[in-house]
Amino acid sequence: MKMTNNNILDDDTNASSTGIDRRNLLKMTGAGVAAFGAMSMFDIMEARAQDMSNGASNFYTSDKVSLHKVTFKTQYQTSVAGNLYLPKDLDRAAKSPAIIVGHPMGAVKEQSANLYATKMAEQGFVAMSIDLPFWGESEGQSRNLVSPEAYAEAFSASIDFLGSSDFVDRQNIGAIGVCGSGSFVISAAKIDPRIKAVATVSMYDMGAAFRDALNKSQTVEQRKQFIATAAEQRWAEADGANIQYIGGTTLELTADTDPIQREFYDFYRTPRGEFTPAGVTRKTTTKPTLSSAVKFMNFYPFNDIETISPRPMLFISGDQAHSKEFSQDAFNRASEPKELVWVKGAGHVDLYDRVDLIPFDKLKGFFDQHLA
Repeated sequence: MKMTNNNILDDDTNASSTGIDRRNLLKMTGAGVAAFGAMSMFDIMEARAQDMSNGASNFYTSDKVSLHKVTFKTQYQTSVAGNLYLPKDLDRAAKSPAIIVGHPMGAVKEQSANLYATKMAEQGFVAMSIDLPFWGESEGQSRNLVSPEAYAEAFSASIDFLGSSDFVDRQNIGAIGVCGSGSFVISAAKIDPRIKAVATVSMYDMGAAFRDALNKSQTVEQRKQFIATAAEQRWAEADGANIQYIGGTTLELTADTDPIQREFYDFYRTPRGEFTPAGVTRKTTTKPTLSSAVKFMNFYPFNDIETISPRPMLFISGDQAHSKEFSQDAFNRASEPKELVWVKGAGHVDLYDRVDLIPFDKLKGFFDQHLA
């Protein structure tokens, strides 16, 4: 399999003997990364732009809360990194409710999760954003590896950590999952009743996204072709080849870049939300490894979602979001108590950081009610 110097598949390179080229491969997995090519002057100007409307504030900080860098162990004895946000007026002699926040798939805690945790701490909650294993400052090799079970374990390990704090009420710990973390926190909540309330925002069912693509546009045969491609890459890596990455957010805009990629680009590839963790390069941020991404095919977070009841669930999505099918599907399957909130005029990425659109009051009310 041919690789560029950056270990990212070339657009015109055959991914395997199955004859899947990169463009079709990534469309099949819902990633939709467009070709790298010559850019017109219009595209160059657009690439430099960023949409800071509706209060976009991914890197928001607050003088009402204090930030504490923390690490803690999973059951696998690997370390998870978190940012713990405490209200400055927190009564440490009392037991307070706590909220864990998971970042979008391919992101790190500095992208969206810190914002949500900060805002919830402003409302009086102990709040902690985390890096999922293999991402950001959390442990795990290879970097950017896909492991839905390990991601879910990170939420349970977060409960272990928070519930061991003198000022946290271990009977009242909830969680917020943004984008892919929405499906990971649901997976965790199904087997960890210590998660007392679950909220998801712009949720992606990462299993369905890889099996079926958006709007079920991928065929079973295409799915099998992708699985075969990932298996070939695993053989290559076993024989010493470099790791390859797929999907994620394109590094450049072209005239052919699709609207969904442009939406992600505006967040991940401009100062609005771009963040490169230590030890990785910008060229691999947001991109999972090809050989591990196949694990999402076995990920069914919404199966048995009804067993989370009577613990409450809140699903929040933009009514214009390309991902809204996943929140609707989860809501339909979940048992009461449950609520689905459509944010008028909002797209998928809008709810990552646009504070004038994100319904923080709704989140506060939900957790005030259910984390007594």
